[in-house]
Amino acid sequence: MSEFWLISAPGDKTNLQAWERMNTVTLKSNLSSNSKFHIPDLKVGTLDALVGLSDELGKLDSFAESVIKKIAQYIGEVMEDSKDKVQENLLANGVDLISYLTRFEWDMAKYPIKQPLKNILEALSKQMTQIETDLKTRSAAYNNIKGNLQNLEKKTVGNLLTRTLADIVHKEDFVLNSEYLITLLVVVPKSSYIQWQKTYESLSDMVVPRSTKMIAEDAEGGLFTVTLFRKVMEDFKAKARENRFMVREFCFDEKELKCEKEELMKLASDKKQQYGPLLRWLKVNFSEAFVAWIHVKALRVFVESVLRYGLPVNFQAMLLQPNRKSIKRLRDVLNVVFKHLDEVAAASIMDPGMDIPGLQLSNQEYYPYVYFKIDLSLLDCS
Repeated sequence: MSEFWLISAPGDKTNLQAWERMNTVTLKSNLSSNSKFHIPDLKVGTLDALVGLSDELGKLDSFAESVIKKIAQYIGEVMEDSKDKVQENLLANGVDLISYLTRFEWDMAKYPIKQPLKNILEALSKQMTQIETDLKTRSAAYNNIKGNLQNLEKKTVGNLLTRTLADIVHKEDFVLNSEYLITLLVVVPKSSYIQWQKTYESLSDMVVPRSTKMIAEDAEGGLFTVTLFRKVMEDFKAKARENRFMVREFCFDEKELKCEKEELMKLASDKKQQYGPLLRWLKVNFSEAFVAWIHVKALRVFVESVLRYGLPVNFQAMLLQPNRKSIKRLRDVLNVVFKHLDEVAAASIMDPGMDIPGLQLSNQEYYPYVYFKIDLSLLDCS
C-alpha cells in the first residue's frame, strides 16, 4: 500500500494561490495525487491547552498506529492459508482504505465537534485502549485452542517411532488382560522385513509362533505386532535392538486413546466455531480503529495549524499521495511553494547543515507547512 502526506497551510488569498500553484505543478509533473482533506470547525480552547494536546495527540497517534498494525497482522495469522486475501478484508466504513482517506468526512455522531478537543481526544484514546484490550483477550483464547490443536496434530505426523498411534492401533491387534502374555509393537526398517519374519520367533525364548502382523507402514518402515511371555520381554527388547528392530514403549489403553481422538476432534471443532466470529470481530474493529486513527491525524493537523498559523482559525488541509519515484522532487516543490511560511525552516531544508534552535528537541519532521505522514505500507501482511 501507499504512503500519504497530510499537510496544511493558511487559507488566506495568498496561500490559496500557492495551493493552486502546487496543484498545477504536481499534477503536470505527475508528482502526486492531491485531494482536499476536510476538517470541521473544532473548539479551539486556550493556546496553552493546545500545546499540551499536541504532545498527547502525538502519543495517541503512535499508539493507534500500533493497534491497527497488530489487528492487520493478526487477521493474516488467523486467515493462515488465505493470506493473499488479507488486504481485501482491511476496510474502513465498508470501503477500501485509500477511498476512505481521499473522501474523509468527520464522524459527527461519534466525535461531536461542539465538545472540547480534550474530550474528543479522551474518547478516541478510550476507544483504542478498549480495542487493544479486547484484541489481547480474543487472540489469547484463539491462540490457546490453535496451539493445543497444533501440538496434537504434530503427534499424528512423523515416523512410526515418534508419532501417536491412536489412529493406527485397534483393540484386536493386542492380547489384553493376560497374566502371562503381552503384545509388543516393533518398528522394522523396510530393508529388514524379510529378516524380521525369519528371526523374530528366535530373538528370545517364549515368543508365540506366527504372532507377528504388520499394522502400519510409512516411507521408512513398518509397525509390527509380536506376542510373547511377559517374563522374556526385556530380553526380547535387547535382542531386537541388536538387530535394529525398535520396540515402541506402548501400552494399549482404550480409554486414553479414545480421549486423545476426542480431544483432537473437539479442538478442531472449537477452532472452526471461533474462526468466523473472530474474523468478523477483527474486520469490524480494524475499521473502527482505522477510522479513529485518521480522526487523530485530523486533530493533529487542526491543533498544529492553529499553533503554527494562529487565530482566527483559517487553514486548508490537503491529502497528497506521492508518486514513489518523485518523493524528493515533490518535497522540493512544496518547500519552494510554501517557503514564505517559514523562511528559516525552508532555508535549513535546502541547507541541512543549518541549525534551527529548538528543532533538535523534536523527532517530528519539520517543514514550512504542517505535515504528517500516513503510512499504509505498515499494513502489508504478505
